[in-house]
Amino acid sequence: MSARLPLVLRRLRRPQSPGPPRRLRALCRASSGGGGGCGGGEGLLGQRRLQDTQAGSSRGPGSRTPSARDSIVRKVIRNSKEVLSLLQEKNPAFKPVLAIIQAGDDNLMQEINQNLAEEAGLNITHICLPADSGEDEIIDEILKINEDTRVHGLALQISEASFSNKILNALKPEKDVDGVTDVNLGKLVRGDAHECFVSPVATAVIELLEKSGVNLDGKKVLVTGAHGSLEASLQCLFQRRGSMTMSSQWKTPQLQSRLHEADIVVLGSPKPEEISLSWIQPGTTVLNCSHDFLSGKLGCGSPGVLGSGLIAEDVSLLAAALRIQNVVGSGRRWLREQQDSRWRLHCLKLQPLSPVPSDIEISRAQTPKAVDILAKEIGLLADEIEIYGKSKAKVRLSLLERLKDQADGKYVLVAGITPTPLGEGKSTVTIGLVQALTAHLNINSFACLRQPSQGPTFGVKGGAAGGGYAQVIPMEEFNLHLTGDIHAITAANNLLAAAIDTRILHENTQTDKALYNRLVPSVNGVREFSKIQLARLKKLGISKTDPSALTEEEVRKFARLDMDPSTITWQRVVDTNDRFLRKITIGQGNTEKGYSRQAQFDITVASEIMAVLALTDSLADMKERLGRMVVASDKNGQPVTADDLGVTGALTVLMKDAIKPNLMQTLEGTPVFVHAGPFANIAHGNSSVLADKIALKLVGEEGFVVTEAGFGADIGMEKFFNIKCRASGLVPNVVVLVATVRALKMHGGGPSVTAGVPLKKEYTEENLQLVADGCCNLQKQIQIAQLFGVPVVVALNVFKTDTRAEIDLVCELAKRAGAFDAVPCYHWSVGGKGSVDLAWAVREAASKGSHFQFLYDVQLPIVEKIRTIAQAVYGAKDIELSPEAQSKIDRYTEQGFGNLPICMAKTHLSLSHEPDKKGVPKDFILPISDVRASIGAGFIYPLVGTMSTMPGLPTRPCFYDIDLDTETEQVKGLF
Repeated sequence: MSARLPLVLRRLRRPQSPGPPRRLRALCRASSGGGGGCGGGEGLLGQRRLQDTQAGSSRGPGSRTPSARDSIVRKVIRNSKEVLSLLQEKNPAFKPVLAIIQAGDDNLMQEINQNLAEEAGLNITHICLPADSGEDEIIDEILKINEDTRVHGLALQISEASFSNKILNALKPEKDVDGVTDVNLGKLVRGDAHECFVSPVATAVIELLEKSGVNLDGKKVLVTGAHGSLEASLQCLFQRRGSMTMSSQWKTPQLQSRLHEADIVVLGSPKPEEISLSWIQPGTTVLNCSHDFLSGKLGCGSPGVLGSGLIAEDVSLLAAALRIQNVVGSGRRWLREQQDSRWRLHCLKLQPLSPVPSDIEISRAQTPKAVDILAKEIGLLADEIEIYGKSKAKVRLSLLERLKDQADGKYVLVAGITPTPLGEGKSTVTIGLVQALTAHLNINSFACLRQPSQGPTFGVKGGAAGGGYAQVIPMEEFNLHLTGDIHAITAANNLLAAAIDTRILHENTQTDKALYNRLVPSVNGVREFSKIQLARLKKLGISKTDPSALTEEEVRKFARLDMDPSTITWQRVVDTNDRFLRKITIGQGNTEKGYSRQAQFDITVASEIMAVLALTDSLADMKERLGRMVVASDKNGQPVTADDLGVTGALTVLMKDAIKPNLMQTLEGTPVFVHAGPFANIAHGNSSVLADKIALKLVGEEGFVVTEAGFGADIGMEKFFNIKCRASGLVPNVVVLVATVRALKMHGGGPSVTAGVPLKKEYTEENLQLVADGCCNLQKQIQIAQLFGVPVVVALNVFKTDTRAEIDLVCELAKRAGAFDAVPCYHWSVGGKGSVDLAWAVREAASKGSHFQFLYDVQLPIVEKIRTIAQAVYGAKDIELSPEAQSKIDRYTEQGFGNLPICMAKTHLSLSHEPDKKGVPKDFILPISDVRASIGAGFIYPLVGTMSTMPGLPTRPCFYDIDLDTETEQVKGLF
């Protein structure tokens, strides 16, 4: 349905004579003036006044004048217009839509609805189906409209025989402006009419009677010929006003006697010919709920026969106006819900055990909510998610357009001190914090995490789902494949790598003419450039579009990229730690005709395509970024891009699903986006801009989005601020800096920490001196965050071996160093409950506001930006550039790329370039061995020291413990 509502809806023309049944979707727009509309008084109401004037002689003395009768309808429409105008003052783009599903050719009612909607300022859309449409066909249309947020009211104009319970209850109660669903009827019967929609026809009957001066208390009312919801609504409304009600169908044997007894008769459908008008006593008030009178068929005979009690003609017209009023009310309720975006989230209960089981045991002990239920709880629509299994889904980017006017929530970054090789629990803190905010403080919050690489999962560090009672579930799905985003990056990256070497091979082995003929072949006798080839012609300054019109020189310029193999920077990738791929030789096969060169593999998450995915803000932006990725230089020193190779469209196709963030949940049922990432030592190490932007809209103005940067504040946080915040335009409110007593003891001079080796006693026994000495690293990381003007809350991730004295010492020294607050956290052992104090501290810090600033101006020369990071963040005395690094910097500057931010590739285990230098190293010279350019992602990429972009496996990798139970298909050994 949503796809059928254009931005500009055309106005419905006056209905023509009915033809054969056909499927018609007539989309109508309200008009502010002109003939034919109601606003000028010459529309339907003007026509009715003329009809009433002509018929005035047949009315009894008690009949109201046409102007008084029309004024009731006009008052309803005027009030609706005024309410809508007030709503639009604060929401200018808001314009409710009434959708009417019509089966048949009742075009007169269609025009009534259209004219009244125009006068009130609503849009209206008719979905016109053949009169013989089946139940399933009607329900299909209803379900489409249910999910369209632009439609705030849905009415059915179908035959009485089609009104099945299945059809009626397919309507969303909040859009059921005719009050026909069981939910709305139930609330009416229960006495909660203010919480539901009441039948406009039934309401019109009551209003007309009361405005005619009829006292309903004690009156005998006969409702005849009415069915279903109309009958029930009329009975309920009359009984509430003290009337004695009877119901009867036209063929009821007692109908004549009941008509004689009734003070008021309500005709729910046209009177059959065999029913005599003499059965109705003179003076009886009669209302006709059918709209046959509008087409000149009153159904009750001449109005004069019924005498002074006839007020039949008004019901359907007033009901149509009241339906419009209900649509405005529905829109107002919808707006209120958008502004009051507090989720109605069903959080999952935890039952923590002691001792704490393994991560995978904890994950399996909790049953996650179905992901479509979670999506609905946080305000996602059914057509905004793509479900992968039971517990994960992708979220479509169309959500950003729907919520574009929604205020953003608070933006929180979780970073850390320089970690041990074991990691200090940033992901665990992130999850514990959002569990505390949402499950325990009832504050909307979203965690935005990076997708883990297979490299560390099977290597030494393990997965990245968090840990203990603060993790993402199911953790095996989180850590293995997820929805295939990293595989898509691998495929796209390696397609581009293959295109580079293939192009060099073909250029080396073909003449200009042969190469050109193969690049622009004749297909079915037609020879033409593809779209991306036309873009290359434009880049070359060639305006011709006929392939046969190019000169020999133009053919050569177009066909030959003339890449210099020594300048190729694009590497192949694989998502596995494999040290033997750090340097390889390609092209050794006989078919490669002697073309070979040295190359290497990077790990997939270090691919520029991963960085593009993380920093893009739309599908169009991603395509543009992919196209401008520089893969090499030509022999004249000019950059060669993916666009030049003609592969951009194919890369975009491979990445079209990967761009959508992945929705999962925490152990306590709060929402998580998992998208893009990791490796802040060799990439920028942050989750995607898109995930953050969508989450900020979903949590609402009072909510929190907690995202994570990789490794220490010197790497992941610095890149988050200088690269990601520049790309997104988002401003952070708080930094949560994660520390552990274990890591601080290491920085204070404790023995080395090695993965897989038991910790020395210094780490398992109280040692206040080591803690105090190691807090120098914590102090330095706090100072780094303060360079950017963002308040810092220190989260001390508490281990069971930490003593109270050690915990208190860290918190005290952190606050002395300038932290806004420092809080011990126990989420690993008890879940969100253990991070409530952290949640309060973060909330208070966010309320103080930040004074965010970038560390450097991107217009500075590349060398100066590198030096600024080295000195201000790492504490280096200066930098030292290798000849290769200097040559690359000169080339990128000449090519016009000197104004990009910097993404340093540096060890995460020290503030310096030497992993074994703990604490706060001073007076060191930072060596820059190489510099690369990620032009599509939008940064320059220096490599510090011997930093490798392909990790290796340890002696005993994690894969020794990972196994599959072939009977239950459960994964074992993940952590």
